Amino acid sequence: MAFIQCNFSSRTLQVGVSVNVLLPDPKPDQPEDYKYPTVYLLHGLSDDHTAWMRWTSLERYARNKEVAIVMPAVNRSFYTDMVGGYPYWTFVSEELLDVTRAMFPLSRKREETFAAGLSMGGYGAFKLALRRPDLFAAAASLSGALDIANKPNWGRDFAYIFGEGSTVPPEDDLLKLAEQVAAGEGPKPKLFQACGTEDFLYEANQAFLQHARSLKLDLHYEEGPGNHNWEYWDKYIGRVLDWLPV
Repeated sequence: MAFIQCNFSSRTLQVGVSVNVLLPDPKPDQPEDYKYPTVYLLHGLSDDHTAWMRWTSLERYARNKEVAIVMPAVNRSFYTDMVGGYPYWTFVSEELLDVTRAMFPLSRKREETFAAGLSMGGYGAFKLALRRPDLFAAAASLSGALDIANKPNWGRDFAYIFGEGSTVPPEDDLLKLAEQVAAGEGPKPKLFQACGTEDFLYEANQAFLQHARSLKLDLHYEEGPGNHNWEYWDKYIGRVLDWLPV
């Protein structure tokens, strides 16, 4: 595979941004206009776009999957248009897709566009799929922060993202978004959820799981011994790539 470190100026954020990309090696008989199925792979709260390549065997797991992987940097934004920061939701859900598809041979088809992530990135991946089911066919969350409306102890992060003393708006609440998708007549994404039983976000994952099951969403769930760490995520990112419909 090719590993590409990409930097460009974001019109949405009005600042330079960094994105890492994994691309499969082209085959000799591959059509010139071939476009790869793509996973937009999101980092956690204390990580950046380099974390997946540094702490997992992602490239080895993806080597025979014929899928491109795009890893953006979004700081501590929770993939949200921040009240006291930058419009990272708009960047990830709109500009990132447009720019990377223009730069690299990435599919524009919904059925070949996926999201995945860990912790904060698990939240972001599910938000992409549930808020934009017209764009994303499937999403995977590993140890995701899936029930943020209950105001976990983020301190200043919560105030920067949503505003001091505010509540999470419906468009950023995964439980509310799941209800909208379930009740709507549009496309419904497939979901993969996994969380270790020793993870501090286990209860939040159980809350989302039970809610999604009550709505009869297409959700595949796995759990087992594991904590909020790279040993767990390294194991499960391979499972996610096996599960994706590519």
